[in-house]
Amino acid sequence: MAKYTKEEILRIAKEENVRYIRLMFTDINGTIKSVEIPLGRLETALDGKVMFDGSSIEGFVRIMEADMYLRPDYNTWLILNWEETSYGKVARLICDVYTPDGKASDADPRSNLKRVAAKMEKLGFSTLNIGFEPEFFLFKINEKGEITMDVTDNGGYFDLSPIDGASDCRRDIVLELENIGFTMEASHHEVAPGQNEINFQFSNIVEACDNVQTFKLVVKNIARRHGLHATFMPKPIAKINGSGMHTNCSLADAKGNNSFYDPLDPMGLSHICRQWLTGILTHSRGFCAVTNPTVNSYKRLVPGYEAPCYVSWSEHNRSVMVRIPATRGKTTRTEIRSVDTAANPYLAMAVILAAGLDGIERNLPLIAPINENLFEKTAAERAALGVYNLPEDLKEAVDELKKDELIVEALGKHIFEKFVELKIKEWDDFRTTVTEWEIKKYMKLI
Repeated sequence: MAKYTKEEILRIAKEENVRYIRLMFTDINGTIKSVEIPLGRLETALDGKVMFDGSSIEGFVRIMEADMYLRPDYNTWLILNWEETSYGKVARLICDVYTPDGKASDADPRSNLKRVAAKMEKLGFSTLNIGFEPEFFLFKINEKGEITMDVTDNGGYFDLSPIDGASDCRRDIVLELENIGFTMEASHHEVAPGQNEINFQFSNIVEACDNVQTFKLVVKNIARRHGLHATFMPKPIAKINGSGMHTNCSLADAKGNNSFYDPLDPMGLSHICRQWLTGILTHSRGFCAVTNPTVNSYKRLVPGYEAPCYVSWSEHNRSVMVRIPATRGKTTRTEIRSVDTAANPYLAMAVILAAGLDGIERNLPLIAPINENLFEKTAAERAALGVYNLPEDLKEAVDELKKDELIVEALGKHIFEKFVELKIKEWDDFRTTVTEWEIKKYMKLI
């Protein structure tokens, strides 16, 4: 990420004919919001003096606490090359949300993540490096501009064109991401028809979350240019694989060295790494509502479609929730495979970080790896191994969240209460909806 000063941003905006700026932030649901300003107000914005009505944003504040301020992170200055206009260029700044008395808002997921990260630094770690692996589906848009359920192709894992019908779109997404400063690693067709994955280089904890939000924005915009709709819905089509967002993590010590690597350990894993793994697994049921936050998320977390359902870890076993990729040294990391693409990245990383740190700080009894295929085991056999399931639906996940004091604290009182309120409403709406499946199943039978 480039480092900018206020003066540099003002100069670049003038030299590049930037006429319009989006001040972006993320709400509790993970949706990107923005306040849009003309160039003439850029300096005011850079001074953190642009105000918005926080009571209009889901989960932010009550009507009598409406006034909120946006404080841009100068290092997120970005010209949005994909937004073609006749009058000039469009740029964005990602902002933290502040109250009128100059305090970081309790409702702001990005500010909350920074709060949790401060505990990591007190424990002697400089950052958590994160590499996301987001998957998404591409659906065709018809001549009326409506999203259809027709996928781009019937390809499978690593298929090439012409079987892979989205290669041109995926390539353009990669090139656009490179244009705005992403270091790209790989892109390919995923297992399911119309499913894709694009990977980019890891970053520090806050920057990684900023990047995945920017990534989603680019993917959706470039897909639209190709007459396609990109969705990060975890399971848009039944009976095929869903979309996950495998989350690779490694703690760095005060000198920037990877704290998860130990060359003397048979597996190359440090004691800190094993403590981290134990913390993650211990709190996995508690944070699942945050990392898998929709009713649809739990249609993905079922056996048979490569999604992890069981709370366990292993070096090679892909039926577990957390896998250790084979690479060692600077790139030793834990791959949390349960996270899905509907997650608010700032909230997801706050709870994951808090869980891992809890294992380290309290030196929890280490959980051993599981090297057997859990998909082939019965429930009784898994129980004998000490392996339990992730929640099976959103209601169960919310109930588990409410019981986990560490995860509640990681969200903060305001976000926790608003998040639970939103999720209960979502579950009740789903619970009381009569579905097409029910009509087909029971209308003639009963």
